[in-house]
Amino acid sequence: MNVIRKLFWVVTLSILCHAAAPIQKERGIAPVFWTIPAKKVPLPACASTQVQQTLARIKQPDIEARKHFEVPTKEEWKAWAAYSEESGTEGAKTWAKRYGVHITEERIVRVRVYRLTPAFVTEKHKKQLFVYLHGGAYVFGRGMSGLSEGILIAARTGIPVLALDYRMPPDHPFPAAVEDSVRVYKNLLKRYRHTSIAMGGSSAGGGLVLSVVQHLKARNIPLPGALFAGTPWADLSKCGDSLYVNEGIDRKIVTYDGFVAASARLYANRRPLRTPGISPVYGDFNGFPPTLLATGTRDLFLSLTVRVHRKMKAAGVVADLNVYEGLSHVEYFVIPESPESHDLYRQLKLFLDTHLH
Repeated sequence: MNVIRKLFWVVTLSILCHAAAPIQKERGIAPVFWTIPAKKVPLPACASTQVQQTLARIKQPDIEARKHFEVPTKEEWKAWAAYSEESGTEGAKTWAKRYGVHITEERIVRVRVYRLTPAFVTEKHKKQLFVYLHGGAYVFGRGMSGLSEGILIAARTGIPVLALDYRMPPDHPFPAAVEDSVRVYKNLLKRYRHTSIAMGGSSAGGGLVLSVVQHLKARNIPLPGALFAGTPWADLSKCGDSLYVNEGIDRKIVTYDGFVAASARLYANRRPLRTPGISPVYGDFNGFPPTLLATGTRDLFLSLTVRVHRKMKAAGVVADLNVYEGLSHVEYFVIPESPESHDLYRQLKLFLDTHLH
């Protein structure tokens, strides 16, 4: 019995020491790491057939290759973004035709925006608007290349979408994207009731939504009636369990090290990455509008989404967290005809119908 008791206390103390690692780091004590042996990860057998078939067709991501990312020069960043815009524009046009969404371009307070009008809009939805902020690590998604998810939202919710082409690095780092979004939103309040406006986006777009609403709230500007934060990049620093656990499992981002870390530094422009306006998970969520969040079990940003959800719940916010089996980062719109995709945007439609007026 004495041997069993000793073993019990050894195991218990070991667990407590590992649980205390983050606290140790904050106090300047070297953190504790676990080294996990190599293991095989099968296809997510409980995900939809479409998701499994997609994963079966691709090669396993090369983590080390992604980590050895050579940080581009300013001109290289711009050339890369221009190439992405050119290739992504054709894809957006194809999606608009497929889903019956009409695209028109205009400018509001000097910001280029795109109106995405679904084929059929009810009288109720004609008085509502979904303001869409695109993703792309605050570097990509310029012009029409950032419209794909906005097109899906318009088609599947039946609500007209206004997609913002906000300014981005390298020429326009933080806070340009927040400023553009706030200016457009304030202008929209001249034509729409704030309770009839939703705001949403995924990845960097989801993080930007949270930063914009915190900015509006701090200035007592009426807030949107509802939010959608899809797998939000809510913390640009490398903090979150899934950034380690899902490294190499997320087939879209693969790893924080390399491109993601470089994009974070580019956007922050020498400011601390945990500045609340840059990483909104460190900001104030009291009084936030009802929010629908989405992520997947293989998403590198799973922890970021969970952390935002917990902060919202602690602040008494209506927050609906949707986690999908087997999905990597933003795969709910990357695989648009999967059951997971249809379910998420059906949930979003129901959520907006409940909370917009």
